[in-house]
Amino acid sequence: MGTEIEKKYLLESFPEAILQNKELKLISTQHIYQTYLAFSDKEEIRVRQLVDHDGTSTFTHTFKSGHGMVRQEIEYPISEEIYRQLLGNTQLVPLEKVRTTVEHQGHKYEIDEYKQIDLLVVEVEFADESAAYSFQPPAWFGRELGQEEEFRNKTLWIGLQTQNDRI
Repeated sequence: MGTEIEKKYLLESFPEAILQNKELKLISTQHIYQTYLAFSDKEEIRVRQLVDHDGTSTFTHTFKSGHGMVRQEIEYPISEEIYRQLLGNTQLVPLEKVRTTVEHQGHKYEIDEYKQIDLLVVEVEFADESAAYSFQPPAWFGRELGQEEEFRNKTLWIGLQTQNDRI
């Protein structure tokens, strides 16, 4: 099981000007459809369809445990057939987001623009906890979201299901 060390920040707007003046290097853009199959307070199992800018789709299955900045994660690719079978008999609504990955001064930032709700965040992953604690966010980052439950993807997804009376 791998360890994921990550911080999440709120963004007021997409950093278009910084991207245009080449302070940020664009790595990729993907449309992500994320659905949770099972979850508890400390564990979650999800699947994703990731659609690249050229329309190519890949699919993943992920197990995460823990809560907060440091969590355990197992993620691996699955086929479209398995993805469709897992979701085929459900009426679950996927959480949709556009992820723009950029690079700046040796850091990769994942900017997530949620499609069903008015939310824009940026996530940063770290090799170890000391790097996470010493990280100084750029001026265009908003406040750190830390342990705020309402901004967790699982919480956002659950809100979509209850909004549509499907969970």
